[in-house]
Amino acid sequence: MHHAAVTWSAPILLRHCNNILMISDFTNLNTNYLPPSQSTSTLEMFNSKHNDEFPWHLGVYDAHCHPTDTMSSLQTIPQMKATTLTVMATRGEDQDLVLETAQSFSKKENAFSGTGPGSVLPCFGWHPWFSHQIIDDITDSAQSADLSPDDRKTQHYKKTLTPAPGEDFIASLPDLKPLSQLIEETRSRLRACPNALVGEVGLDRAFRLPNAWTQDEQQKRDENMTPGSREGRTLSPHRVQLNHQKAILEAQLRLAGELGRPVSVHSVQAHGAVFDLFKKLWSGYEKKQVSRREKRRQQNESDTAVDSDAEVNPQQPDQAKAHENPLPFPPRICMHSYSGPVEPLKQFLHPSNPSVVYFSFSAVINFSNPSSQKVMDVIKSLPDDRILIESDLHTAGPQMDELLEQISRQICKLRGWTLEAGVQQFADNWKHFVYG
Repeated sequence: MHHAAVTWSAPILLRHCNNILMISDFTNLNTNYLPPSQSTSTLEMFNSKHNDEFPWHLGVYDAHCHPTDTMSSLQTIPQMKATTLTVMATRGEDQDLVLETAQSFSKKENAFSGTGPGSVLPCFGWHPWFSHQIIDDITDSAQSADLSPDDRKTQHYKKTLTPAPGEDFIASLPDLKPLSQLIEETRSRLRACPNALVGEVGLDRAFRLPNAWTQDEQQKRDENMTPGSREGRTLSPHRVQLNHQKAILEAQLRLAGELGRPVSVHSVQAHGAVFDLFKKLWSGYEKKQVSRREKRRQQNESDTAVDSDAEVNPQQPDQAKAHENPLPFPPRICMHSYSGPVEPLKQFLHPSNPSVVYFSFSAVINFSNPSSQKVMDVIKSLPDDRILIESDLHTAGPQMDELLEQISRQICKLRGWTLEAGVQQFADNWKHFVYG
């Protein structure tokens, strides 16, 4: 984050490499987003040059958000302009909240499907910021089997965190959840929600664990916030070893493959490591590169095929395919709030990759720096059909709608699209990402 003086009338949260930041905790912070109460918001300034009415009627889909961090905001969902919110789970405290939110705000006839106005599409996953809370009993099933729970906790955190923490810091950390238990619980939630995604999952080299709550911080804590996140606490020097993060991510990616579900991936200073893990899971399943001549031959054969073949062999949904022949990787991947350079796009978008990779962008993360040239270059370089929009916001309501409109306008301007064409493209892309 880069700094410049700003005054805000209400606390807003941003998600970034050092966990959730309460903006009211900082006197200097630069962002392109200002809340609606500000007299001159970025969106108003942007709209002064782009006065086209925003085409909400086409359907606007938030590909990644966290409204369950502020449960009191959920009552605003039916009044939102956005069509569907793709709501992420991140930690132990919010998995069931996401499930309950989807049950409450999806129409009965489209339960959990994310197809109705004001609806919610749930996503279940364990974020890398909380990966230290998981003990890997899958790849290392014999580890610390003879230890007491307290000794196992101490051994795990000293092995998983760097630098190794002291006893007092370890005592402040949560008890451990076995990875096998996490995967089984996530599998159960995904099966209960036929169109749910896996997310938010990923790798993060930059984040540090927050220090334990002080008594003063506890007294000042915002009771409206769902527990478990940083909430403005100071940061410790401790990071989670990347190899441990990889083990937690790989298990969740394999689960997504098993059930044929798309994933939403967090990656901070780890795009190479994320791609290497994808490549490992894709190994042996790469798509064969077909010459132009062979493509023409196949097209000619397809044109002369008997129409009834399509009826005999109808297209199966991802879940049905996965049940018959589970794969070790998800069918579709969203690199959420992608912050990498242009160069890695060639790897993620290579035609031999068996997963289809999308990239989503948010105003608060990707355009929080006035000199966001890198993300502009990325947006200009992507294929039309791989771009998604998101708010990545912690609260539902008008602020989320404003952020979705802002990022839509910014991308349309960069791509040279009309608003109608761009919003329709984003909607089509979201539907293909979620449903295939």
